[in-house]
Order: sequence, then structure tokens, then C-alpha cells
Amino acid sequence: KKTTVTRIGKDGYPDSIYINAAKIFQGIRTEKSTGRILLQYGHNSESPMMAFKDEHSRRVSYEMAFNALKYQDLLEEMLVDSKVYPCYSIPDELTSLLVVMLYDLQDRKFQKQKLFAEEELVPEVREIGHYLYRYRTKLAAALARCRIKYDALSIDYFVPETISKQEQRTSALPVCFWINTFKISLEDVIRDLEMKGFTKVESVSDFDHYTYAVDQHCHDVLVFPSSLREELLNLDLFADGKLLMQ
Repeated sequence: KKTTVTRIGKDGYPDSIYINAAKIFQGIRTEKSTGRILLQYGHNSESPMMAFKDEHSRRVSYEMAFNALKYQDLLEEMLVDSKVYPCYSIPDELTSLLVVMLYDLQDRKFQKQKLFAEEELVPEVREIGHYLYRYRTKLAAALARCRIKYDALSIDYFVPETISKQEQRTSALPVCFWINTFKISLEDVIRDLEMKGFTKVESVSDFDHYTYAVDQHCHDVLVFPSSLREELLNLDLFADGKLLMQ
């Protein structure tokens, strides 16, 4: 039976991903000094995260949380400038969910979220999703005003310099995958990769796009060029848990 994964798209995500991303963001968000506080986030919730459907869902949840962190200042300013915040029907404990879902809404160009029929619906996600979409025009206008105010060509202008430098360093690093030897052998992985057009080389210095190398010290680790990260994450080998990203 073929493993299915929750696909990334412009239609939004299942409710469980927003809930998990909000819980992650709540734990990593930047604490502001008293004079710079725009939003009240409430206390950390003790309720557990929802179970991840698959490894892809886990990755999307963490990516969404860290993207909300990257653009936290911008998202907060959008909420306040548009007067969408404060909203007295939304408790402080759900502010992290509000910020995470706002990031996703602007990333979808303020398009309506799709409902995923097979997924469990979460009332808090439904409420905040409808609330943000109802005020999408005001939020889009607030984003435009922020970009004009700071003369920003894109929202990347608002990424803190320290995070921007870290991303630049990370994007240049090779991508490493562990082979899940409980599910597949090194030989079968190599055979599968060769069928998909990959070529084995001796070291990272020989990389040329669709190439990979076996780690010299850990023979169950494969190394790929950084430019292939997204393509690799869409391989069946990854979706089926046969390759695990380091």
C-alpha cells in the first residue's frame, strides 16, 4: 500500500498542522520588552500536540512555526494596524494560532482555505480561519502599508539579520539523509536513486546537481547537494520513511 502524505499547496493545511505549528511557535516566539509588546500571547498551553499524520506533516508544522517566528514583527504589526487585533472573542491563549494562521493566509495571497474532508476539524482553527478571512482586505492593506513604510520590495525585508545569515549558511550546506535500514537496504536505495536519474560520486566536491555521495564515516548516510532539498522531500523514499532527513 502506497504511503500518502499531506501535500503542500496554496489551499491551506489540515487543522492539526495549524494547531501543532501554533504550539511550536508559542514555545519559540520572541519575547518582547514591555515597551514593544503589541500582542498578548497568554501562557504556554499544557495540552499535548496533536499526533502528526506523517513525517511530511511534522516538517510542515515546524516550517510554519519557524516562518511565523521569522516574520513575527511584521505579522504583529499587520494585526494591530488593520485593527483585527485585539479581538475580544479570541482569548490570549489562541494568539499564537492567530499569528501562525495569518502567516499562512498571506502566504496564500489571502485566498480561501480548503477543507480537508478526511481530517479532524478543530473548532478553534475554524473560528480563527473564518475571522482572518473575513478581514482579509484590511490585512492585505496593512501589509501593503508596512512595505511602503519600510520601502520593502518583499516580506523578506522583515526577516531579522541574524536569522537571514543563518538561512544563508544553511542553504549552502549539503543535505544528509539516514537510510532506514529497518525498511530498505543501501543497495536498494542506490538502485532506486539511479532509476530516478541520480549519479553516485565520491565526495561532495564532485557534486553536479543530480548527484549524491555515501558518507565516508557513516555508510548508512547519503549526502546530496543543497539545491535538491525540496525535490528529495517529495521522493517516495522519504514519504515512505525509508530515507530520514538529518
